[in-house]
Amino acid sequence: MNKDDIKYVLFSEGEIAQIVERLAERINADYGGEEIIVGVVLKGSLTFSADLIRKLDMPIRLDFIQASSYGSGSKSSGKVKIKKDLENDIKDKHLLLVEDIIDSGNTLAGLKAMLKDREPASVKICALLSKPSRRETEIEAEYIGAEIPDEFVVGYGLDYDEKYRNLPYIGVLQPRVYGGGE
Repeated sequence: MNKDDIKYVLFSEGEIAQIVERLAERINADYGGEEIIVGVVLKGSLTFSADLIRKLDMPIRLDFIQASSYGSGSKSSGKVKIKKDLENDIKDKHLLLVEDIIDSGNTLAGLKAMLKDREPASVKICALLSKPSRRETEIEAEYIGAEIPDEFVVGYGLDYDEKYRNLPYIGVLQPRVYGGGE
């Protein structure tokens, strides 16, 4: 990883912490101490969810689901592939899906439809970031940390081809890195 690969920092560590705090406050208020299942959408939202769950004031069951509509590219294929499913039975339970970024909307729309068939009491989505200009599929997310412009972002769990996840901030990737020109 080369620091020159980052065009600029979009959110610093401190700004991310403030976003996480605001989201947790809203989630705490909405669930009022009721138990929830937190479904972490792997791999990108792992860092975000670790920070978020430590600020939740209710009993939680932590679970993981891995799905993708990207593969190794930077554009959505439009087809959702489930690589790892939830282990908890969500019937009659409140499920909070935690996602790093809503881009095309394809992955979350497919996941939400699949999970609603399992008859949970509710399915809500908490996304750290949202790129509304990239939507291909309409998706409702109850909790969004920040809306961002149509730029390729990495860091704080977000990756390009499995790299940059360990950056402590969220930065915009230089287009030359992913073949997007200069």
